[in-house]
Amino acid sequence: MLDRLRSMEVFVAAANTGSFAAAAVQLGMSAQMVARHVLALEDRLQVRLINRTTRKQSLTEVGQRYLARCRDALAAFDAADVLAMEAHEQPHGRLRISAPHQFGSHSLMAFVGEFMQRYPNIEIDLSLTDRAVNIIEEGFEAVVRIGDLCIGDSSSLVARPLGVYQMLTCAAPDYLRDHGVPAHPSDLYRHQCLGYVFWDRVVYDEWLFTRDDELFKIRVGGRLQVNDAVAQLNAARTGLGILLGAADLVEKSLASGELIQVLPDFEAPNKPVHLIYPVEKQRSVKLQRFIDEAVERFGSRLGGLSSAPSTRAKP
Repeated sequence: MLDRLRSMEVFVAAANTGSFAAAAVQLGMSAQMVARHVLALEDRLQVRLINRTTRKQSLTEVGQRYLARCRDALAAFDAADVLAMEAHEQPHGRLRISAPHQFGSHSLMAFVGEFMQRYPNIEIDLSLTDRAVNIIEEGFEAVVRIGDLCIGDSSSLVARPLGVYQMLTCAAPDYLRDHGVPAHPSDLYRHQCLGYVFWDRVVYDEWLFTRDDELFKIRVGGRLQVNDAVAQLNAARTGLGILLGAADLVEKSLASGELIQVLPDFEAPNKPVHLIYPVEKQRSVKLQRFIDEAVERFGSRLGGLSSAPSTRAKP
């Protein structure tokens, strides 16, 4: 019994070259063996794939459609072989990743640095923007999204959860000494609150808090708005106002006492974090390694950041 995959290869060669004799030369076998492979496919499918005369051969209508599918199948087998061979090699090549400014500049950048140290043959282009980039059209291999996925019902993308992005409210001891400690979210209207400016110049000035399933929407204001999370953190450290920042961004400052958590009895917003990438049957080793390690790293870290050591201010 002839190997089905080999018969498909022979059929594609016969269709590409236009004759059994030419296919035989290309494949290093006899013309009779080429004919046997084609006949084996036709017998199995119970259709004629190639019309053969003494002068020429031509594909039937079914043969033309079958040829396209054979090419796809053979390409998939080749890609699978390449993927398996790459698995034994060190991942290499360039990855294009996009992430929001605040998460990317701190949390993701730390992971990327460690990832590149582990895999010295990988290069990474990290684009930080709060804009929802078009993954496919803009050529990104993976993007991080916080909150809304912004992918609609696309079946061409995969969204892997990375955990929950927890926010904490905090301020420097000197600021709280000079301006007082808010006891309730509604007290924030009397305070300098550090605003975050998004890519479209919209300032995040409505802070949300919950306690016992009750939601508090607070409009805040202040003299300083910044479009960078680290700059916001430094501003809070110097006593310029109250910061609503990511738990992993502020945890060291809380532990050292540079910042003090305020409104500890009210839960600040937390949003789901996802890693989004295109659906592909054969994914490159470099991207698969990035996906696997990002899920492992952030899946175990993000959800627990809200319990980081901190000093809480009391009103």
